Amino acid sequence: MKADILKRAGIFVIFVLAQAIVLGRIHLFHYATPLFYVYFVLGFERNHPKWAILLWSFFMGLLVDIFSNTPGLAAASLTLIGALQPYYLELFVPRDSAENMKPSIATLGPSKYSTYAITLTVLYCIVFYSLEFFNFFNWLQWLFCVVGSTVITLILIYTFEIFKSRQ
Repeated sequence: MKADILKRAGIFVIFVLAQAIVLGRIHLFHYATPLFYVYFVLGFERNHPKWAILLWSFFMGLLVDIFSNTPGLAAASLTLIGALQPYYLELFVPRDSAENMKPSIATLGPSKYSTYAITLTVLYCIVFYSLEFFNFFNWLQWLFCVVGSTVITLILIYTFEIFKSRQ
């Protein structure tokens, strides 16, 4: 149990540092920003305590907000994804699977994992950019930010998943 918490804390630190130092500075075409830290929440295994997912999600979002100077945007959006993740994951997991099954391309299959990852990432980007813009006066810029960030984030997630499954 303690080894799992230490491993998760190490991954937590890596994701926050990667977002703060590298990924948060990338703005392709002034619209697409990789929000790869959402992958941390997507990776919680089945039957992980819901309160723990919420705490991990909130604190990751809070630290990303502190380093990115986006007060409360990532914390609110990631906490919402953390609240929905356990329930949404149950829609894709076979009933006879292990209680501690971790969602990945290898365990869920490519089509189920794609639906799982795309839906939660799109929802995250919609909530994040809706809170950031806080109006729909310039809805075309909002749409470009949501679509661009979703695409670049999903490319990073799939790349990471493919390399992880080959090991």
